[in-house]
Amino acid sequence: MKLKIGDLAPEFKVEDSDGQLIDLSKLIGSKVVLYFYPKDDTPGCTAQACNLNENLSHLQANGFVVIGVSADSNKAHDKFKKKYKLNFSLLSDPNHDILKAYGVWVEKSMYGKSYMGIARTTFLIDEKGLIFNIIEKVDTKNHTTQIH
Repeated sequence: MKLKIGDLAPEFKVEDSDGQLIDLSKLIGSKVVLYFYPKDDTPGCTAQACNLNENLSHLQANGFVVIGVSADSNKAHDKFKKKYKLNFSLLSDPNHDILKAYGVWVEKSMYGKSYMGIARTTFLIDEKGLIFNIIEKVDTKNHTTQIH
């Protein structure tokens, strides 16, 4: 089932790469930028993470908490965060539970070969836990301008 605007955001509870428990239900009262990306330290994913990080104070001033999710390990996330001085949580989802719940674990193809991967997608979640925007065509270099 594909999520749509107005749907309740699927719950999750997982430790981020810093060992902090991130429980979506505990973020009720804050707006959340929940972004799904394919792989740490690749050009598009780095541009997206750095753009969000550079504009983090603006996002926070507008009530947003930023959380990134990929299937990479927490060790990879930790290295990525340190390398680019990222100041928000990155969640590891190696079993694809969160990815599947949000419908972003999809069949992709490259050079004629099909494989399963992450569709770069951002969900904006309101203070009540409802999805109020879904950004599927992410501009990695200017992603923050798409968030409002």
